[in-house]
Amino acid sequence: MNLNRIAKFEKVSFEQFKKDWIACFLAETTDLDMEEVEKSIRKIYDNIKLPERSTTKSAGHDIFSPCDYYIEAHSSILIPTGINCSLKDNLVLLIFPRSGLGVKNRFVPSNLVGVIDADYIDSQNQGHIFMKMVNEGDKDVLLKQGQAFCQGIIVQYFVADDDEVTSKRDGGFGSTDKI
Repeated sequence: MNLNRIAKFEKVSFEQFKKDWIACFLAETTDLDMEEVEKSIRKIYDNIKLPERSTTKSAGHDIFSPCDYYIEAHSSILIPTGINCSLKDNLVLLIFPRSGLGVKNRFVPSNLVGVIDADYIDSQNQGHIFMKMVNEGDKDVLLKQGQAFCQGIIVQYFVADDDEVTSKRDGGFGSTDKI
């Protein structure tokens, strides 16, 4: 089978992951033993699994949880995945819920479909993909380290004939928002 290879998943640097992990989970915590914190984060980082397709005809690349999370019913969590994706121009990575978790547990991306543009990799955060997941179900969800919790599909997109955009991205998550 000859597939077009048009993207590459990689880990962000350990320093970027550590910075983002602390911002997500430890920002308001004081009196931390930073040496122990760094060891814990390093262990999580070392176990990050890059996205992969589960079968030869799968369109979606499964995105895996970097560690165990417990998400109560009717709550949400922002997950720093530790990965980024280099895409060729005119491609986008669309991130959808995994059918099993979505159908059985209503565990879905908060914006329903995540959009990772080709220039997101150029962001100040190394294109670090975060997923805000919502447990809309009535049962708590235990997401295990290495468990696929959403899936990314690479899609070609097109622009209108009169498209004249010249601006460039200068930031990470939400950086194309116009104020």
